[in-house]
This record gives sequence, structure tokens and C-alpha cells, in this order.
Amino acid sequence: MRRALLTPLLAAALTGCSLLGSDTLCTQADADSRVSAMWRPADFGGPDAVTIRFCVNGTCKERTSGPTEDPFAMVSVQLPDEIGAVTVPVRLTVTSVKNGDTVVEDSTRARLTARQPNGASCSPTVWTATFRAHPERGLTSPKGMKLQS
Repeated sequence: MRRALLTPLLAAALTGCSLLGSDTLCTQADADSRVSAMWRPADFGGPDAVTIRFCVNGTCKERTSGPTEDPFAMVSVQLPDEIGAVTVPVRLTVTSVKNGDTVVEDSTRARLTARQPNGASCSPTVWTATFRAHPERGLTSPKGMKLQS
């Protein structure tokens, strides 16, 4: 009799269910609100050929383009987690390391969207947007970015 009662209780505990209703099991993935720009270093010439300066809502980060054998590179500007579904100004400046000339300059506005890495009913909720830094078109959508030309 005890074994018959313990088996359903053990099964409920292992699956995350309670006797009063279902509890949601949440993973523990952490995330930050941010706007990111990604690119293919090969698109910008030789290894570390340019400096990418990426500004969001007045805060800027910069880095070199990276080694051409890397498939992708990225720079992100972190935002307050409570920022919400707003639109923020974004600016991209790509400068040649060799001579200081501006290679690409572009600006737009990023509409932040909610992302919940642990599931819809689990925290955290972060607000993100991602762009591609394109060598001719500036800030574009990252959709369809391929690893090869």
C-alpha cells in the first residue's frame, strides 16, 4: 500500500508537478537586455582591418573586425533590463585601421523585442535587437547571414 502511494508522489516530484496544480520547471539561463551588431570579418578585408564602433542610446562599444577565418564577430551594448519594448537610436561607424578613413557610417532606430530564454512563464524577460554590419549597406537585418560568401 505504501509503495502504491509513494510511486505517484515520486513521479510528480520528478516531473515538476505538484498535487495542487502544475509547476513550471524553469531553466537557469541568464541573459541581458542589449542591442547587438554582428558581421563576417572577411567582409571587411584582412585580419582586424577595421574598427567597428556601435552606439545605442548614447552608449558606445568598439572593437576590431577580427580574424578573417572567424565566421562571425559581434559587439553588443547592454541596456537596463527594465527598459521594455521601446525604440532606441543606433549608430554604426566602421573605420579603416590602416588610414583612419570611414568605411561605413549608418544610423537607424532599434525596436526592442522581448526574449525569455527560460520559457514564457519564467524569468528573466530581456529586451533585445540585432543588426548585421554590412560593408556596403550599413545596418541591415541579420536574417539569412551565411557562413560563406
